[in-house]
Amino acid sequence: MKPAAFDYVAPGTVDEAVAALAGAGERASILAGGQSLILEMHYRRARPDLVVDINRVRGLDRLRVDGGALHAGALVRHEAFEAFESPRVAPGPLGRLLSLVVVNIAHPPIRALGTMAGSLAWAHPAAEWCAVAVALDAGIELRGPGGTRVVGAGDYFHGPHRTARLPQEMITAVRLPLLDDVTGVAFAEHRRTHASFAQLAAVVTLTVLDGVITEARVGLANAADRPVRAHAAERSLVGSSPLDDDLFGRAGRIAAERDAAPIARPYADVEYQRQVIAVLVGRALRQAYADHGGARR
Repeated sequence: MKPAAFDYVAPGTVDEAVAALAGAGERASILAGGQSLILEMHYRRARPDLVVDINRVRGLDRLRVDGGALHAGALVRHEAFEAFESPRVAPGPLGRLLSLVVVNIAHPPIRALGTMAGSLAWAHPAAEWCAVAVALDAGIELRGPGGTRVVGAGDYFHGPHRTARLPQEMITAVRLPLLDDVTGVAFAEHRRTHASFAQLAAVVTLTVLDGVITEARVGLANAADRPVRAHAAERSLVGSSPLDDDLFGRAGRIAAERDAAPIARPYADVEYQRQVIAVLVGRALRQAYADHGGARR
């Protein structure tokens, strides 16, 4: 099927892109990687009157570290995060985490075109980057006619494909806080086949000092109608010794029962999904502890 008719503009600056969006409002769609939008347009589930192609906008393809955070411009492709601990990506645990997650996103041709910012704009509950964003409390930088504002990931996601971004705004960058060197990281995903959408996934960071967990971050993908920060599970971990034999399994069960709100699906009922969440979170916590350097015997 061919897309419905639409107008097309390719601005060269952010201001020109914002002006185009301001003129069309909800009738406009932004094209970056296009890995979701183009498909939706071909199925005519998306029928924008105007497509604003930002691929020629200068400066949006940069990765830089500034103010304790990695700034990923709106045109930074998924594949840029595949370089393990590359200085071009981010130093230390954050670089390791991003490189662990990115290889689970679709397959190489899609990762060569799709963007992190595009994933956050599309806001699919199963998207890996969305779970990373809530786990790290990333900042989403939005530019509109009134200037730039930064929205925390905890306030950004409103539901499937619904976010705090206004129709006349565009994401210009994603700000990911750097992680302490004593932080272990891990990612665990359950899916039907390689390159399938995540049925469920868990993103974990674990900071341990003097044998005590001082900070834990747990993000869940596809465990509700939006990405979930598992606050109850995190609270159960902080102040505990990672050598407690049941600590990670117990946190997984808490995440499944108190943080997640899974929706029954044709391939999995709610009970099954809660069991998978518990297993994934427990597994990711053990992996994060091993990554920290305290591999359990």
